[in-house]
Amino acid sequence: MLKILLAGSFLMLMVTVSHAQSPTQSRSDLEKERAAIQKEIEDVKRSLDETHKNKRQTLGQLALLQRRLKLRESAIRNINEQINVIQGDMNESWREILKLRRELDTLRIQYAESIVFAYKNRSSYDFLNFIFSSTSFNDAMKRIEYLKSYRAYREERAENIIRTQNLLQSKIDGLKVTRIEKEEAVKKQNKERTILEDEKKEKDAVVNRLKSQEKELKKEMAAKQKQDQKLAGAIAAAIKRARDLAIKEAKTKNAAAAAADKAAAKPSRSSEPSDNTAASLTPIKSSSKTVFSTDEDVHLSGNFEKNKGHLPWPVSGTVSMAFGPHEYIKGIIHNNQGVTIDVNAGAAVKAVFEGVVTSVFSVGDVNAVIIRHGKYFTTYSNLSTVSVSKGDQVKTAQIIGRVGEIGQLEFVLSDEKDHMFDPERWLTR
Repeated sequence: MLKILLAGSFLMLMVTVSHAQSPTQSRSDLEKERAAIQKEIEDVKRSLDETHKNKRQTLGQLALLQRRLKLRESAIRNINEQINVIQGDMNESWREILKLRRELDTLRIQYAESIVFAYKNRSSYDFLNFIFSSTSFNDAMKRIEYLKSYRAYREERAENIIRTQNLLQSKIDGLKVTRIEKEEAVKKQNKERTILEDEKKEKDAVVNRLKSQEKELKKEMAAKQKQDQKLAGAIAAAIKRARDLAIKEAKTKNAAAAAADKAAAKPSRSSEPSDNTAASLTPIKSSSKTVFSTDEDVHLSGNFEKNKGHLPWPVSGTVSMAFGPHEYIKGIIHNNQGVTIDVNAGAAVKAVFEGVVTSVFSVGDVNAVIIRHGKYFTTYSNLSTVSVSKGDQVKTAQIIGRVGEIGQLEFVLSDEKDHMFDPERWLTR
């Protein structure tokens, strides 16, 4: 009986500890996520302060306001998830408290029964009679051991009651702390919602002011779209040149290998070609999975993919225009092929990964650099100066140029098939 009670108590303690550890880790992750969101909100706020300082009312400012709203909504969702986790902890604590109370009541009843039994049989005569009524010496020793075990069992039961009482009190105290945490989280959520409403009003005010400048804005957006089209065309041309060069080099390599095999086969014409010879004669076609199939390119592509979500940002700034199509005000839609990052003019632009510079060109009155990372390409546009040249090998975080007076970096991520990817999914979150 004693062993069963002890085993049950130990199992209950282990379950309690496991339930306590898992949500704590989850809450820790949510808190880290909330801190990251708040940091990004502060970055957007600094960029907005700059636009207010310059008294600019542009689509870029509206994009920042819209981004801040999305971040604020993410912060509210994050706090709501924290509240759900805390409520789950509270529910679990209540279940454990009820379970401990039931167990404590049972232990007390059993202990009281054992005390009553011991009191009724407290006579020394009964003790001696129980021993001397043994049929043999061995039987007497067994009875003595039984009495010792029973006394130890009663003592252990009393200690078990004390441990259960302490654990119960600890759970009750923990529940009080959790309630306070929930109240604080609810206060934060209400505060964030109030701020969100104010930010919505600010955005609506900017939208109304921008609507009065619709002609100028459409002209501004048309200019940006024209610039983006030029950039997209230049990227597509650079990728095509890189593909054509890779195919040409592969054909040259295959032709050289075939000539070497043919020369080696001349002394013994009757011999059959080996498997390696047959493989070397197989041409690399442009319709294969990737034309960048050298060991170095495959290795580089693999490493680039492994670092998805952990690539360093090319500049330290704020994303004013995210990837993909966005309607800023009714009738003004822009499909961004990368991300537009607001940053101070003259800021250093760094390569997000090692690779080779495949192209350095101009788009209007600004410069751009394309770097190939195996079968992936990154493009950095709106540069005033460039510090690399075509064919250069670059390392991760190497400075490749500086942002122009416009104070924005256009960063585009694509692959050999000219597919565009959302850079924010690849950069460090």
